[in-house]
Order: sequence, then C-alpha cells, then structure tokens
Amino acid sequence: MTTVHSFRTHRMAAFPETAGTVMPIDDVLRERIASLLGHDPIVLFMKGSPRAPQCGFSARTVAILDDLGVDYAHVDVLADAAMREGIKLYSDWPTIPQLYIGGQLLGGSDIVEQMLRSGELHAALGLPAPDRTPPSITITPAAVTMLRSTLHDAGNGHAVNVTVDARFATRLQLGPADDTAIALDVDGLRVQFDPASARRAEGLAIDWVDDERGRGLVVDHPRAAPAVRPLSPLEAASKLAAASVTLVDVRPPDERAFALIKAPFATLDQGPDALEALPRETPLAFLCHHGQRSAQAAEHFRQSGFLEVYNVTGGIDAWAQLDPSIPRY
Repeated sequence: MTTVHSFRTHRMAAFPETAGTVMPIDDVLRERIASLLGHDPIVLFMKGSPRAPQCGFSARTVAILDDLGVDYAHVDVLADAAMREGIKLYSDWPTIPQLYIGGQLLGGSDIVEQMLRSGELHAALGLPAPDRTPPSITITPAAVTMLRSTLHDAGNGHAVNVTVDARFATRLQLGPADDTAIALDVDGLRVQFDPASARRAEGLAIDWVDDERGRGLVVDHPRAAPAVRPLSPLEAASKLAAASVTLVDVRPPDERAFALIKAPFATLDQGPDALEALPRETPLAFLCHHGQRSAQAAEHFRQSGFLEVYNVTGGIDAWAQLDPSIPRY
C-alpha cells in the first residue's frame, strides 16, 4: 500500500467582495431560487451532480457533505444557464458551488472546508461536535527532512495538510497554517487534518524513498486498497487467456506499433475516464516498455479505488523474451 506523492503548494482562494452596481435578477428566477431554498433545509448549487461532479470545488464540497452523512438537495447549474448566473446575483457571491443552510448562504468550497476544520460546520448542520483527538501516525526522519525543506521553500506560515478520503486514499498538500485544524507536531513539523481525515488517518505512515518506485513521499495506510501487485509476463498471458484481467498498454501509439503485444488490450490514449468508469472490482494489469511508466499508472488506479491492480514486471521487453516475434527496443 505504498503511494509516491509529488508535492504542490495550496493557497486559500481569495473571494473578492462585490462592489459597484449589481445587475438585477429576474423576478421569476428569484422566486424559483427562493422556492428551492424553502423546500429543503440544505441546498447545494454545484456544477454537475453529487455522483458526477464537474469541477474539483464541487467535488470537494460533495465529499464533505457525504462524509458527514447529511441529506441535501442539489441544483446542477451547468444544466441551466439562467440558474448558473442567477444564483450568483441572488447571493451576491461570484463563485460556484454555493451551500445554503436554512435558506442562508454559507459559502463556497473553501469556506465549507474552513468550517469543517474548525467544527463550525457541524454546529451549522446541527451535528454533534467532532472528535478533535489527533491521530497516531508515523513520519520517518527522512520524510520530516524533506517536508521541512518544502515548507521552507513555501515561506512562513505553511503546514502539511493530510486528507484521507472514504476509500482511505491519502493526499498531501501544503497549505496555510490553520489554528482551527486538528494538528500534530512531529519534530517541529506541523501536520493538519480535517475531522474526518483525522479519524481515518490512524495508523498512517509517511516515508521518503528514492528507488524503483520513484523519488518522493511514500504513504502506507493499513486500510487503503491493496498495493499494486507484480505480474510476470507469463502470469499475465495466462490471465489474459482466461479473460481474468484487463490489460492496459500505457505506451504511446508509436511504441505499441513497433512492438505490438499479441493479446487484447486497452490504452490511455483518450485519457483515463473510460477505465475509471469500470467497476472497482475489475482486475487491471498495466504494461509499458520496462515497467516504470506502467507502475505509475497502476498506482493511479489503485488510488482511485480499484481493488486488484497489477504491474507487468519488465514490461514489453520482458514479454518479448517469451515471444521472440515481438521486437525489442
């Protein structure tokens, strides 16, 4: 269950205050919005639907509400151009998503996240205060050294945010130090969690590696999806013959054309969406030239929740040793 992470700095979005003349909203649309807010106690105006959010900010807000287990109505602003602009005029708030509780605007995704960290969101939703006990996690000295260096480069006032989703996939980001977050001090390194992530992070281990897995932070979670498994070309051929695995050749078209594997396979030429739509129980085996690019792709799908993920060791180069008709390059 090892996950190699790159690192990027996350800065809180600034919400501009509206000023000057505000365009009027159509009375019919105003009444329609008021009716929606009066019908349900919690309403989320978002891009897409809870099952298929169409922007990262909407997805983050949905994940928070779903994790808290609250019932809410949603309005897909992408399905109605008038609503998309009208809700911004109604609320005098420039961005989507917008979360309303009891007919009152709470804010967008960043404000919802801030309120989650502080416990204010629980109070607004009428939920018991969250457990704010910090989790017990392990960060190796090598990882602490790397993270300290990254925080130093980001400037003062930053911390490491750890997010653990419902499938126990873990994401690490830099963000502003937040006094309201659940936090740990690990050898002078501030590590922050929202309440749900703090509960799920118990037993998490973070290390720094520079080996065949790549160079970066490695996260081990005892409850995460099983690790990517090695699969020899012979074993892969056997599984393909039994139709018990979907092979994914991650090489670009020119490489595949030169050394074509003689078996059915999928590609990522059009992106990962088609594969990510498969049931999470679908066994996937990834293939590249020598096994490094396929290992990265396999890890991506493991983190996406697939339960049986393989990397073909040695790639097409090793496969060609079994089948001399495949050119080596």
